[in-house]
Amino acid sequence: MGVIRKTKAVEVLLNEFHNSSAAISAKKLIAKLDSTFNKTTIYRVLDKLEDDGILHSFLGKEGLKWYAKCNGCTASKHEDLHPHFQCLSCGKVECLTVSVTLPKIPNKKIETSQLLLQGKCEACFV
Repeated sequence: MGVIRKTKAVEVLLNEFHNSSAAISAKKLIAKLDSTFNKTTIYRVLDKLEDDGILHSFLGKEGLKWYAKCNGCTASKHEDLHPHFQCLSCGKVECLTVSVTLPKIPNKKIETSQLLLQGKCEACFV
């Protein structure tokens, strides 16, 4: 999609991810920014940021779409294939820095995959 224009909506959404080390759900972004931008604008900007390799998305518990910062991705290729962890107690969702090897499947070409691990985070696991 090319370089994204630095509109106010882009600036605000990028700032949300700059200030957070955890993933953020689209639902939470819409609730937080509802008075500033409409839902369509938020989804459009999130899609553009993902297309440009700035964010990646994945599905969490209950099918909610989550977004997190990319690491080393470009508009032509996402390089951040990794599992995600969702705490069942506090709801925090984060990217894990562990590598996972996908099996080779005969007569299939894997384009993308999503691995969501669920349990209790370090704050809730006491």
